[in-house]
Amino acid sequence: MEPIFIPQLAKAPEQTETVKVNEYLPDLETLTPVQGYLRVSHRGNYLEVSAHVEAIVNLVCDRCLQHYNHRLSVKASELIWLQEPVDAASLPVEREISLEELVETLPPQGYFPPAAWLYEQLCLEIPHRKLCDTQCEGIVVKEVSKDSMSLSDRRWASLEAIKNQLLN
Repeated sequence: MEPIFIPQLAKAPEQTETVKVNEYLPDLETLTPVQGYLRVSHRGNYLEVSAHVEAIVNLVCDRCLQHYNHRLSVKASELIWLQEPVDAASLPVEREISLEELVETLPPQGYFPPAAWLYEQLCLEIPHRKLCDTQCEGIVVKEVSKDSMSLSDRRWASLEAIKNQLLN
């Protein structure tokens, strides 16, 4: 996916570009290509970005450690403000930031990276708690009886003898 040049987007019909997505993202391991669409609209001093994409990833269950497939489905939209970056050298080392300043920004003469934006949105959809099934009981631990604990490897016999001496 090619980055979108923001000044060129302002000259596009309806100041909007719609990208059909059907490819693998380089940093996201998926079983299927990411499929769907991404729409970027230039609205003067901000970009309106929306997407509807899907992909299938292979996850490992946190309880039983089995692999399972999970469908990621993203319907996201975001406003990205267009403003020149502030020179970090001119800012104080510590400063208070208001909630209004916690927004994404891009330079008006720069590029919008659709692949990176989609990567972030898909990563946010990966579940924090990875469970293969709501009824997953985890790894089944078999009860070990004293009879089944007989040594199958004779190299441990000396250690077993020391252990028996200490217990008696």
